[in-house]
Amino acid sequence: MRRILKPALFGILMLLPLGAQADMRSVIEHTVQDQILPGYQALHNHAQSLQLATESHCAAADPDLRTAWGGMMDAWTRVSHLRFGPSEVDGRAFAIAFWPDPRSKTAKALNQLMADLDPAVANPETFEEVSVAARGLYALEFMLYDPAFTEQATPEYRCALIRAIATGLVDSSAVILSEWGDGYADILLNPAEDGAYRSEEEVFQELFKALSTGLQFTAETRVGRPLGTFDRPRPRRAELRRSERSRHQVIVALEELSELAAGLSADHPEIAKRFAAGFEEAILLAADPDDPVFASVSDISGRLKVEILQQSIERLREILVMELGPAIGVGVGFNALDGD
Repeated sequence: MRRILKPALFGILMLLPLGAQADMRSVIEHTVQDQILPGYQALHNHAQSLQLATESHCAAADPDLRTAWGGMMDAWTRVSHLRFGPSEVDGRAFAIAFWPDPRSKTAKALNQLMADLDPAVANPETFEEVSVAARGLYALEFMLYDPAFTEQATPEYRCALIRAIATGLVDSSAVILSEWGDGYADILLNPAEDGAYRSEEEVFQELFKALSTGLQFTAETRVGRPLGTFDRPRPRRAELRRSERSRHQVIVALEELSELAAGLSADHPEIAKRFAAGFEEAILLAADPDDPVFASVSDISGRLKVEILQQSIERLREILVMELGPAIGVGVGFNALDGD
């Protein structure tokens, strides 16, 4: 686990003068400069490490390659709730992480590439035209962990495909980082009447929506998809079940969202304390080494525990929408997940 929860939650409060309250601008500056920009820098750094690993490690079971992939997967999870800005241009986010995938497009696209020994893997520009389902982190999970793909085609082609995916991830993360550093961060830090954000209140609302989106996605998708229904649980729909990281990604997401929640609620200490307690509870519930992929949803007692986890995350969103929102005069408005 990357960090201890309590210091992460109250870190922003420690940055403020003793007895002072956080103004909106300081919260925006902290979020952009200390969370968002370092988050995208980490994503690009991990993409480079992954690409470097593929240069010397192409075997699917190689521990160095799997570790590098896992590092980038975590880095993506930490920024995946930021569904605005450069990551949303030209489908870049989908090219990095195509999931959920209810129609199994990733498996189909990878199968087609390997059945044809498609030469697109030899040229980065050509590979950009390949389906996004075959080009990101979840495609790599298939290539590294699914027996149906780790032995398909030839070793040379599998290696070329893995390297092509890694190269694409470096390129995508680089352009996102560049556009954040070269302009989009400034748009958030300096709203203007003729800009994308006309006021600090609009920027704050964007960050508020990002937190809401992250909590909703974690509760409804990361936890909700394997839950399915009582009569029809769907454990095989769990995120990253092949690599046994389903619960791990929930924890990583909650850790990062806890920092954003701390920042947005810094001017309201009672709400901040409720967030701190709520995130701590949810992370403890998510941590179950005996059930890393939510397989227990098929069992009555196991399912109950996962439902309690989901409810704990939903309560965090209730604190956000029903308590913090009215306290700061901000609403969710249009949610990035609406219509998905």
